[in-house]
Amino acid sequence: QVQLVESGGGLVQPGGSLRLSCTASGFSFSTYAMSWYRQAPGKEREWVATIGSTSGTTKYADSVKGRATITRDNAKNTVYLQMNSLKTEDTATYYCNRPYPSFASWGPGTQVTVSS
Repeated sequence: QVQLVESGGGLVQPGGSLRLSCTASGFSFSTYAMSWYRQAPGKEREWVATIGSTSGTTKYADSVKGRATITRDNAKNTVYLQMNSLKTEDTATYYCNRPYPSFASWGPGTQVTVSS
């Protein structure tokens, strides 16, 4: 079965950086594009970034463009999200999944809190 496990979140001051990781299993990871999403308290889940199956294509939401970098290591079945210049509005739980249609099973997410 599909398993997605996110990690790397934490408490960081505005302007700081974090590197999020998502390790996947249960499917042929290297053949799927992967995405990061986030959900802030009281808000709907929103798309953050997508990377193609071979890392050739990346796309970003306007809210993180220029501050986020999505990468992947197919040998490790892992997708990463480097977030720099973090803002308080980046506070959310971050999840990975494939682009629409997403896998039905979501991971637990990793909490990112940006606060001074």
